[in-house]
Amino acid sequence: MPMKILIKNIKGLAGAYEESPLFIRGNSMENLPMIENAYLAIENGVIADYGKMDDLSGITDWRNLEIIDADGRFVLPSWVDSHTHLVFAGTRELEFEDRIKGMSYEDIAKRGGGILNSAAKLAYMSEDELFERARPRIEKVINDGTGAIEIKSGYGLSTDAELKMLRVIKRLQKEYPIRIKSTFLGAHALPKEYAGRKSDYVELIIKEMIPQVAAENLADYVDVFCEDGYFDLKDTLAIVDAGLDHGMKSKIHVNQFNALGAIPALVERGVVSVDHLEVLGEGDVEALASSNSIATALPLCSLFLSIPYTPAVDLMSQDAVVALATDFNPGSAPSSNMTLAVSLACIKMKMTPNQAINAATINGAAAMEISETHGSIAPGKVANVIITEKCEHLSYLPYSFGSPAIDGVILNGEIIRVFE
Repeated sequence: MPMKILIKNIKGLAGAYEESPLFIRGNSMENLPMIENAYLAIENGVIADYGKMDDLSGITDWRNLEIIDADGRFVLPSWVDSHTHLVFAGTRELEFEDRIKGMSYEDIAKRGGGILNSAAKLAYMSEDELFERARPRIEKVINDGTGAIEIKSGYGLSTDAELKMLRVIKRLQKEYPIRIKSTFLGAHALPKEYAGRKSDYVELIIKEMIPQVAAENLADYVDVFCEDGYFDLKDTLAIVDAGLDHGMKSKIHVNQFNALGAIPALVERGVVSVDHLEVLGEGDVEALASSNSIATALPLCSLFLSIPYTPAVDLMSQDAVVALATDFNPGSAPSSNMTLAVSLACIKMKMTPNQAINAATINGAAAMEISETHGSIAPGKVANVIITEKCEHLSYLPYSFGSPAIDGVILNGEIIRVFE
């Protein structure tokens, strides 16, 4: 693979900055920089130069240069998927049938399905087998144009099984060139053996799991499913504080089915992101608008479960920072398709294409704290880019939902795939 790539005759180069911001807030998310009739130069895995074709000089004299003629195509930063559960043992299509027949996600969980079902499948699976099952998923993610991803544990629900999941994530980090961040989600559900003893399980997480995760340096973040029937605000804050004591910030599942009044307290703790937010209560939007915590919407989950969509327009109108992610998991969002997430944000959440693309790139990078290297096109940033199909407007990308209009993917300055 050549060390240098020149993409020329780009119809529109989107998301390019001389000095990129760490995130884009509120109504400013409508602003997506665009250079028409552009070129992009990549060298040694990073963005070397870009500009208008009229200003291109000298670069075509490079040796060992791969030239891509993007005539009629747009180029934009690769997707950043800041919330996934990509490591899991098996799928849950029978629960999918149950929901079609009228059962709710909560009903399925109460009878031992849902997260507990995934945990039961994973309990006796070896680390090697779990890793091999994750391989095709991460390879598909890369091929579909995602250049950075967060992966959570949470289907272990025991110290050994949670550590096993996190070790698989660490192996994926070493094996694949995509940037991966890892999150410990031991507080995903209450294991059957702890029924009626939630406080004991929370203590296990705080006193045993988190210290071992930290000792092996297996996670960047701590997460909690803060929801009725799972973990309340008191539990959540105790786990957040334990994570901070061991050098791990938090990213929290919250307000998926109920508004618990937790967001102001979480924002005060400095959580990196609050994710789901399908239901918002009084004070939630104001708390997010006055903070740098990222409000992460997960529209694939809303589609799959037929639940409300995150009110992103309301959040943006109050100056919050909104990101998009897939929530890829076997129970409530069995898809890693970030392009579809962007489409749904436009179709169902009424975000404009510019807002949705910013949410899925630069703000997704902020939700993973990697904005200095990912999420936009700027000199010295990692060369992760998507090349669209030939189209008249960049809005064609979310418009063509269900059939991602992507002709090329470059990851770390290497061509993953490109049109002939």
